[in-house]
Amino acid sequence: MAASDIYGELARWLVRRENGRVAECVDVGFRIGSSTDGGVIARRLFPVELMIFAAPSYLERHGVPRSQHELAAHSCSAFRHPATGQVLPWYLNIDGEIVHRHVSPMFATNDTELEIKALLAGQVIGQAVNLSVAEHIRAGRLVPLLLQHMSGHTHVHVYYGTRAAQPRRVRAFIDLAVERLHETPTYMLIEKKRALATIFPTGKVRRLS
Repeated sequence: MAASDIYGELARWLVRRENGRVAECVDVGFRIGSSTDGGVIARRLFPVELMIFAAPSYLERHGVPRSQHELAAHSCSAFRHPATGQVLPWYLNIDGEIVHRHVSPMFATNDTELEIKALLAGQVIGQAVNLSVAEHIRAGRLVPLLLQHMSGHTHVHVYYGTRAAQPRRVRAFIDLAVERLHETPTYMLIEKKRALATIFPTGKVRRLS
């Protein structure tokens, strides 16, 4: 399998969350969240950044929120827990502390893709992770807002067993995952990429070339 094919498979695995220890028959796993239990090695790859977004069309119609307190005047979306039906809060970084902020959503769903579609359609302001929206920010379809409240308190990890004699193909895959994904700009919205959409003091939005 070519490196590009492996990378494609790796990207698709990233949306899954693995729980508990790596089974004896599993060589490599990926986890979003804290490191796994004992018995495995976990290597941190990159942060899962939670940010607030809206489409330029929404901001042109409704204006740009200048603080977290102004969000109450906007149409917000929220994620609904698929098992409990509970509407989950937004996670905001307030002076270095992760704070749960409950919003009164105009739109709530347990389907992440549907929520992203609502954002792209300019219907709501929402909070999403860099894994889901990085390409839309680069293309100017979504604008990051209130970046001072961005939350990066959890990370993507690659984890694998502590067996001394790993198959060569497993070691090669792990090395490739670390090389391609450690602090990767593909998903991390570093300063240059955050600047692709800039909000002026007037509240107008432009995309930088």
